[in-house]
Amino acid sequence: MKKKIMVIFGTRPEATKMCPVIQELRHHQERFETKVVVTGQHREQLSQALSHFNIQPDVDLALMKENQSLAYLTSAAIVGLDNIINEDKPDMILVHGDTQTAMCGSLAAFFHKIPVGHVEAGLRSHQKYSPWPEEINRRIVDVITDLLFAPTSVSKNNLNREGYDSEHIFITGQTAVDAAILTNKADYKFHNEQLNDLVQLQGRLITVTAHRRENYGEPMQQMFNAIRRVADEHPDVHIVYPVHLSPYVQDTAFAMLSGHDRIHLLDPIEYPDMINLLSRSHLVLSDSGGLQEETPVFNKPLILMRDTTERPEAIAANAVFLSGTQEDSIFNIANKLLTDPDLYQRTRISIDRWQMRETHLVTGSPPKESYILLPIISD
Repeated sequence: MKKKIMVIFGTRPEATKMCPVIQELRHHQERFETKVVVTGQHREQLSQALSHFNIQPDVDLALMKENQSLAYLTSAAIVGLDNIINEDKPDMILVHGDTQTAMCGSLAAFFHKIPVGHVEAGLRSHQKYSPWPEEINRRIVDVITDLLFAPTSVSKNNLNREGYDSEHIFITGQTAVDAAILTNKADYKFHNEQLNDLVQLQGRLITVTAHRRENYGEPMQQMFNAIRRVADEHPDVHIVYPVHLSPYVQDTAFAMLSGHDRIHLLDPIEYPDMINLLSRSHLVLSDSGGLQEETPVFNKPLILMRDTTERPEAIAANAVFLSGTQEDSIFNIANKLLTDPDLYQRTRISIDRWQMRETHLVTGSPPKESYILLPIISD
């Protein structure tokens, strides 16, 4: 008898990392009936990611509204998902990562006593409010989860230390790696026409993203001061920043970074554009979680403008430089990578070795059935 698998997500990062799993599930239609449910925690960017992978959601709760609070999103998602689960009665629910949607999906599954599979389980910063609310969300999801799909051995070790049964933990590699490799193209033409021009410019390209709630205020202002300083000190550098739609981020970014002829502030870009921009960048500055997985795919150093990270293995491998949010610290790391070609090359070699050892467990020569699917099939 077919197993009914419900895949729940709500944001673009979740979609890009879960779409390879959905595609694999649908390669086994004799074993699985797959239902894709999205909450619409993100709207336009989520739709673009799904379109890129040719996946249509079976259910869209369309919950996103302007200036939505975490309380609104949590309550609306649990109620909406409760109704869908009650109607569909799946055999298993898959969620991803640490979003409000992932947390609500796992709770709704628990209320119906339905097993949960958590893709990207075991990530920890060990700081309650950093990243916020993601650190607590992923802990809640892991407590509920029946099958823990840890991307790396570090993630598995975190779960072991917290008392989770090793028989329920599976190291799968990071599905973001699969998605990025599938998306990057040597002959890629950007949907954003401005990017087609920017990647042809002489000099070095730096990609920036910044959006985290815990960085609002003084931290983000320090970050933007550092970014402008990098552009001022390095005349061969062009900085590309697709600005997040958050009103606070928009107001702060345009107030502090506009008017510089080598800082290019863009509207948010589609997932394929972002991946192909990363692959063509010299360096990346970000406060993102997902970019810590995507930039190493292309051997690009990332300066992580945060005080903590849930991916310490990337720090140990010199793939990510944890700078904090102070202007001098961010600038000094960027300046070193831009002025010391030996350091830059050593960093790229180190990233390549780490990628081969730790995160390419699924990509390259994948097994006939994904590591994420095997425990579901055998159950």
